[in-house]
Amino acid sequence: MSELSGLQIFKYLPGAKKAEHTNCKECGCPTCMAFAIKLAKHQIDIENCPYVPEELKELFLQSSKQPQKTIEIQGIKIGGENVLYRHEKTFINKTVIAVIIDMAKPDWQEKFQRIKNFEITRINQVLKVDLIITRNGQLDGCVSIEDLQNLPLIKITDSNFETTSQELINIRKKAILEKDGNFSNPVYVYFPHTNDTYQLCAKAAYYICKYANMLVFEDFDENIFTALMSLRENIFTDPQKPLQVESKIYEFNNPDENSLIFLTTNFALTFFAVANELESLPVPSYLVVTPADGMSVLTAWSAEKFTAKIVAKTLKKLKLAPKVKNRKIIIPGLLAHMKEELEEEIKNENLDFEIVVGTIDAFAISDFVKNMNN
Repeated sequence: MSELSGLQIFKYLPGAKKAEHTNCKECGCPTCMAFAIKLAKHQIDIENCPYVPEELKELFLQSSKQPQKTIEIQGIKIGGENVLYRHEKTFINKTVIAVIIDMAKPDWQEKFQRIKNFEITRINQVLKVDLIITRNGQLDGCVSIEDLQNLPLIKITDSNFETTSQELINIRKKAILEKDGNFSNPVYVYFPHTNDTYQLCAKAAYYICKYANMLVFEDFDENIFTALMSLRENIFTDPQKPLQVESKIYEFNNPDENSLIFLTTNFALTFFAVANELESLPVPSYLVVTPADGMSVLTAWSAEKFTAKIVAKTLKKLKLAPKVKNRKIIIPGLLAHMKEELEEEIKNENLDFEIVVGTIDAFAISDFVKNMNN
């Protein structure tokens, strides 16, 4: 059962029935509708209204139950989800990725060091294996297999894809749609050793989407874990918040005071498209990233999140001028119409940069730079 909306709650109140005590304000709200909306958002106690029928109290209690419990171990939260699809609201706690270390095996130390050394950087985040689980021994900072088994988690040992996937879906539906307490514990999938790494990666990727709260692997493969962590970051982003990078000056290929200077917004996809091109250039460069609430270039401009004033103030705040002798800043070609306006605002901030209109598409940057040097 999903949570009750304000309108669903209101139907049970005196105001909807035009009964006695309609809009009596005894709850502290001006109207019954105001009370219903606040109650739906859990901003007020249901007992504040002395005229709430028992039927509504029971419905509200049932709808307010947390569908899935949150289990915490070593500061890592497992579970706590309350929707089937992230666009309904958002997913909450990322699927935990864990690896088993069997300390009875002769190569366990090498495997342990590989896991500890493994990391990938993605959008200002350093991603590592979330949990190391030990068997036949204990290590500092790790969890023993016995500790894992004592946690209130539902374990599924992966063997047949169809069976495992259907079980994951059924458990999540029981927890979210029916709020069945028998299925409220988080679920983890255990992957025994396999030589079929392609199938392992494909199945694990599916289980991240639907609906494993944790994946526990006997095997460790850097390539597979890179793919799974990248997928996981996409699945567990808030769909209502665009991906964005930090607004600052990024350096490529050890730039100096004479290096090229590019400028763009902090929309993650735009940033990485440009950054990939700048990394592959045979010359060093700077990339100035302006704050734009994670919006792309044209979207930010139309929403007034990329204005001449913002650009000029960003250049001053980031103290670009003292870093460089080069006074030409290359802007995206889509913003060619802003050239004069940008130069005027930059001058108003007592800066002396010249604006150069660059390419519309990131892939054309290389040719653009070649033509600049000719």
